[in-house]
Amino acid sequence: MADEQIKSLARNKIAMLIDGDNAQAGLLSQMLVEAGRYGQVTVRRIYGDWTTTSMNSWKDTLNFHAFQPIQQFRYTIGKNATDSAMIIDAMDILHSGVVDGFCLISSDSDYTRLATRIRETGIFVMGIGEKKTPKPFVNACDVFVYTENLAAEKKAVQQKNAIQQRTKKTKVDDKEELDPMPVLSQAFEMAVQQDGWASLANFGNALYQVDPSFDPRTYGHKQLSKMISKLKDRFDMRTQENDGNMVFYVKIKE
Repeated sequence: MADEQIKSLARNKIAMLIDGDNAQAGLLSQMLVEAGRYGQVTVRRIYGDWTTTSMNSWKDTLNFHAFQPIQQFRYTIGKNATDSAMIIDAMDILHSGVVDGFCLISSDSDYTRLATRIRETGIFVMGIGEKKTPKPFVNACDVFVYTENLAAEKKAVQQKNAIQQRTKKTKVDDKEELDPMPVLSQAFEMAVQQDGWASLANFGNALYQVDPSFDPRTYGHKQLSKMISKLKDRFDMRTQENDGNMVFYVKIKE
């Protein structure tokens, strides 16, 4: 996709703040996709006591997704100490005006007032947590996503990818051909609209959120549109005239 197409897109900025004591590291990719539906996740922070073994599961994934770990010591055994640090940071970010929305990841009711306060300023706020999350916190958000749904989607995608890998036998220069579908599928889920289609422009923007190093040339194509047109067994494409301009749309085949 051309750089000018990316720059022309309206890109809301989202701050994703994660309560590391009350979230699942294995679902971080899926949580980024959910937040990415509403904008570009520019502020990425995970809060917790990184001296404890309970935070070990985050260490690899936070580096991969460029999250900043925020240290907060537990002053009392058995008490979550991250809530106050996360709330203070959220208010600092809110008043700095550097984002257009927040994604709060926790199942803790302590963040109910924070979500309410953010909404009072007219700023978008979404939450991600388990189904046990108290209703006051859920209802304080504009959008709330349950992690059980994300886990089910992740499992379905993993099973589908495993089947595809077993049946794939194409090789190039005696090396296994690079498979672009994992990153394409994740970006499509981020950009897809209610009708099941995503504009090529939004799709390209989502690709760079999922993988900033994404380049169609890596897969032997000069442009994203040409790359998608070659994947006829995976994607449908259509065009639609909009204010005199032809807009490309894509859709993943079932």
